[in-house]
Amino acid sequence: MKEINKNETIKKSLPAWSGKLKFHDAVYRLKKVVNRTPLMYNHNLSRRYNCKVFLKREDLQIARSYKLRGAYNMISGLSEDQKRRGVVCASAGNHAQGFAYSCKKLGIRGVVFMPVITPRQKITQTQMFGEDSIEIILTGDTFDDCAAAAKAYTAEHDMVFVPPFDDYSIIEGQGTVAVEILEDNTDIDYVFIPLGGGGLCAGMGAYFKTYSPDTKIIGVEPQGAPSMKAALEAGHPVILDEIDRFVDGAAVKRIGDLTYEICSTVLDDMLAVPEGRICTTILKLYNEDAIVAEPAGALSIAALENYASQIKGKNVVCVVSGGNNDIDRMPEIKERSLQFEGLKHYFLISFAQRPGALREFVNNVLGPTDDITRFEYMQKTNKEAGPALVGIELQKRTDYISLIERMKKSQIIYSEINSNDKLFGYLI
Repeated sequence: MKEINKNETIKKSLPAWSGKLKFHDAVYRLKKVVNRTPLMYNHNLSRRYNCKVFLKREDLQIARSYKLRGAYNMISGLSEDQKRRGVVCASAGNHAQGFAYSCKKLGIRGVVFMPVITPRQKITQTQMFGEDSIEIILTGDTFDDCAAAAKAYTAEHDMVFVPPFDDYSIIEGQGTVAVEILEDNTDIDYVFIPLGGGGLCAGMGAYFKTYSPDTKIIGVEPQGAPSMKAALEAGHPVILDEIDRFVDGAAVKRIGDLTYEICSTVLDDMLAVPEGRICTTILKLYNEDAIVAEPAGALSIAALENYASQIKGKNVVCVVSGGNNDIDRMPEIKERSLQFEGLKHYFLISFAQRPGALREFVNNVLGPTDDITRFEYMQKTNKEAGPALVGIELQKRTDYISLIERMKKSQIIYSEINSNDKLFGYLI
């Protein structure tokens, strides 16, 4: 493989921000701190999509996420006075862990603000990495609420705020992921990058467009929190009214100003992937490749389905951005996957008030491989029972058609819940 000339700018015309990103200075600062994560060929994905798929394994990074790169790059570059005053961050988990590790490594006092909904595993890990160098404060239901509280605390205590994505030092630190990729393989056609606040995508995209401008940069965010997609459509960052917080490492209501400015220049496409497909991807990675990916870490791989025809015969890189997945979330991940794949369906069923009605449903309506996974009466008195909530798991997506046909033939009175978001959220 040919060596990249680090002093040569391949792209002819770059915007003003390009001169402020010193990626190779960041590489030097991080060299003795971060792991150089492997760029691994994945046989299963390559065969499935008829191309060469390489996974950049940032789930194997210290603190199991790329976030350490940006946090350490910024904190290590602070003045002695700033370091003495201490640092503050707001994070859904991975930035917090990188921040905590950096504080411990550099001997700096840090305060970590995390949303109340942060998985317990990430809170425990953050404390482990920071030990007595940090304090953790849980506040707010979303990252944005948490960040507002953290910034107010920073101002009140005259400390330094270390943002998770919207800062040049953070962006250039995250961009070192791209430096390593191109040092390992200069022949990359597509790079799929998970996108929450945009720091990783901005850094990697800027580096690729400088040193490998023909590489297509594809940003990927969760369908339930499409802050970059909304910003690109509006022409500026916007605040989303509501977001699905499931992909906690990439669920933000508003993209950063700086990350938007850079990403809007370097992105070739922006995708929003359904949470259910992300869950299916997590399970496949674990079952087929023994890779433990968190929801945000599986984003880039989940997006390959959207590009199946374009990437045939190409060299493709997907960034597995993190592996901090709480095992307690696995039942929810499996449930969302089954629903997305059309294998799990919920119904409200009004059974006839006579003996044997339920037995007839089981014998006459359920197929030979259908399974009732949940059954509960929504209202029950001594005289009569109300409608029952019934969860049915199928073996094949196509089994759903015959199930509905048998319910109609048996004159079952039912309502489907999967397609009713409000009812589903209330009952399931």
